[in-house]
Amino acid sequence: MTIIESTVEINQSIDKVYLFLEDLNNHQQLMPENIYNWSSTTDEASFTIQNMAKLAIRISGRVPNSEIVAIPTEKPPFDVELKWTLVPAENGGTLAKHVISADLNMMMKMLASGPLQKLADYQTKKLQELLG
Repeated sequence: MTIIESTVEINQSIDKVYLFLEDLNNHQQLMPENIYNWSSTTDEASFTIQNMAKLAIRISGRVPNSEIVAIPTEKPPFDVELKWTLVPAENGGTLAKHVISADLNMMMKMLASGPLQKLADYQTKKLQELLG
């Protein structure tokens, strides 16, 4: 299993960050330009990754003010889990960690690790920009 992580500190309370992340409609704002054909509800989202694939995900678990987990609704090219975890920061803000767990063979790992890390980093940076 390949684990890709990106963590950022946000100057907002944990409940405000959780409220934003728990609604997949808000996740479109966290996506880079190579994501298009976005369609979402509170619990599900589908989109196309340019030059790669169409992906549909759904929220599979929520732990209020702590964790949100999303998994594919259709069989993807490889098993993947997208998880956001939130913990209080010392200054009253929130540490938000985005973890992408992907079951990649060696070839896929060489091809996908870089783009997946860029995606995780982009999403946490964007979350920080949007929420302060």
